[in-house]
Amino acid sequence: MTTTLRPTGPIQRDDTGATARTYDVCVNGRPVGVVELATDPGAGRPVGQVRSLRIDDADRRRGRGTVAALAAEEVLRGWNCTEVRASIPADAAPALRMAAALGYTERGRNMLKEPLGPPPTLPDGVESRPMGEEEFDRWRSHALRQFAQDWISRGVPEEEALARSEAVHRQLLPDGHATPGTHIHYLIADGTAVGHVWVSETEVRPGQEGGYVFDVEVAPDHRGRGYGRALMLLAERIAAGTGHRRIALHVFEGNTPALALYESLGYRTTHRNFVKRLL
Repeated sequence: MTTTLRPTGPIQRDDTGATARTYDVCVNGRPVGVVELATDPGAGRPVGQVRSLRIDDADRRRGRGTVAALAAEEVLRGWNCTEVRASIPADAAPALRMAAALGYTERGRNMLKEPLGPPPTLPDGVESRPMGEEEFDRWRSHALRQFAQDWISRGVPEEEALARSEAVHRQLLPDGHATPGTHIHYLIADGTAVGHVWVSETEVRPGQEGGYVFDVEVAPDHRGRGYGRALMLLAERIAAGTGHRRIALHVFEGNTPALALYESLGYRTTHRNFVKRLL
C-alpha cells in the first residue's frame, strides 16, 4: 500500500512570510489522517514545523504515522527548510517513540504551573524593582547573545543563531521596553542587582492567557546562593500581580539544575520539543 500526503487547500501565507498547509494522509487515495505543516521565516532559510500529525484510530500501528512524517520532511525540504521542529505532548508515548526512531533530537520542554496561589513572599534579604529603559538596552544586547549561545551549543552556526535570536527578540519586543504586557525586573540583594527575570503576558496554552518566563538569569558572581529560586518566586509574583492563574516556561534539554528547580516549584512538563536537521 502507498501512503501519500494530499493537500486539502492552498498554501496559506501571512504578512511575516510564514506559510502553512494542511494535508490528508492517504493510503491508496483513502484519507486515514491529517498532518499540518508550517514554516517560520525567522532569519535566513525558513524553519519547518510539524504542527500536528494524526492518524485515525482504525489505521494506527501500521506505520502510517512514520511514513507521513517522512513525507512531511520531504515537503519541508521543498520549502527550503533547514530543519524541522515538532512539539509532542509529554504523555503521547507512541509519538515520542516515533520521533526518536526518526532521528529527532530533544531540544527542550514546555512547562506549566497552575493554578497560582497568592503572590509568594520573596526570601529575606532580597527585593525587586523594574528594569529601566537605559538598563533595558544593555540587557537586550546581552540577552541576544545568550539566547544565540543556546543554539550555538547545539550545533547551529553562529551567524544563523545570532540572526534567529535577533528575529525572536524583535518579534517578542516590538516596542522595546514599552512593549505591552512585558515585565522585566531585577532581583536586588544588599543594594546590588544579582539577577533578572522577564515575564510577558501571553497565551500559554490554547485560549488561556498567563505569564510566560522568557528569560531568567542569576549574575555569574552571585550563583549558588538561592537567587535562582528567588527569581522564580518573583516571576510568580509578577504573573499573579497581573491577575493570571498560570505561568509557563521553556527549559533546554540538558539544563538539569533548572529542570530540578522548576519541578520542585510545582511546574510540570506539558510538551517535549524535538528538532531534526534537514540535509
